[in-house]
Amino acid sequence: MRFLFAIFACALASTTAAAQESGFEAWLSGFRAEATAAGIRADILDEAFQGLTINNRVYELNDNQPEFSRAIWDYLDSAVSQSRKENARAKIAEHRSLLALIEQAYGVDAEIIVAIWGLESSFGAILGNYDAIQALATLAYDGRRTGYGRSQLIGALKILQNGYATREELKGSWAGAMGHTQFIPTTYLAYAIDHNGDGRRDIWNNLGDVFASTANYLSVSGYRQNEAWGVEVRLPADFDFALAGGGVRKPLVEWAALGATSTTNESLLSRLDPNLRSRLILPAGARGPAFLVFPNFDAILKYNRSTAYALAVSMLSEEAAGRSGAVATLWPRDDRPLSLAERKTLQQALTDRGYNPGPIDGIIGAGTKRALRAWQKDTGLPADGYASAAVLNALTP
Repeated sequence: MRFLFAIFACALASTTAAAQESGFEAWLSGFRAEATAAGIRADILDEAFQGLTINNRVYELNDNQPEFSRAIWDYLDSAVSQSRKENARAKIAEHRSLLALIEQAYGVDAEIIVAIWGLESSFGAILGNYDAIQALATLAYDGRRTGYGRSQLIGALKILQNGYATREELKGSWAGAMGHTQFIPTTYLAYAIDHNGDGRRDIWNNLGDVFASTANYLSVSGYRQNEAWGVEVRLPADFDFALAGGGVRKPLVEWAALGATSTTNESLLSRLDPNLRSRLILPAGARGPAFLVFPNFDAILKYNRSTAYALAVSMLSEEAAGRSGAVATLWPRDDRPLSLAERKTLQQALTDRGYNPGPIDGIIGAGTKRALRAWQKDTGLPADGYASAAVLNALTP
């Protein structure tokens, strides 16, 4: 019986895969019209789509991005490891002259460029080996990011058509990000820079182009040279945690008046502009560290909309500059991250209670956090918007 069941399962899987590929081929045929309308030539489409198939691994990774699915302390332990700190200091020293030119030209601090380089590709050691066309076509065909996939696939086809890279060079992450600092195609088209003037914007091989492109993108995103990204703070026990997250921005002096204090012996306002507008983030909820973050942190978020990622870049940049990026407050390591199924259950529970978190997709984004804060406030819990196992248990008794 077990043998017969195995045969049936294999046959079913084969039939499902065949149906999937048949649907994908039909989708590609229809997408050609969209690409043609966007100005992509037939010969480029023929070259890009020849023998193209779905990569199901892309779907798996899309549902389990580490900066969203891992506990933030585990993510930071890996992202800002001791070896990466040492490498960041070594790389900033090795490329000091080139980085100084980039700083002067774009007004972006060298340590931020190096930190993004370290996070995105381990300083060029891991550029990714996914076929960008296949990965983006897979995302465009099905799932929760079809809009992203379609726009980035058009962008990748434009890169090919304009001769900026060959079909073989278009490799990178499972999400279609490429080069040393992992530009997605539309970002490449809009912000990549030919620093050495050789006629190519080569983010795969030329560090001048890599650093200049990264700095240009950060500059356009609002980065300000020689300004802090943020500061860790301590909050009083009676603090209104609903002020964290969302769009609440206050001058630093107002946060101080609400009881926010520095984690060091130095005054919160002693080295920072009291009028600097900032917002409060609680990456691990009310039990974990708290940070007041400034416009430069938001510029980093334009690179990747994950708070964990932006915090990792910020911490690594401190280390690259020879300062300490350590967090003073202990993370609540006795907590655990929710699985994808649990995150969806939490969203469904909020929906059932009338709090509207948005799509039931397992992504704890702004909508879910807003709904969670509203429920926490109504039930007398600290309204930090943090999706913990304890919160899930309270929502689903």
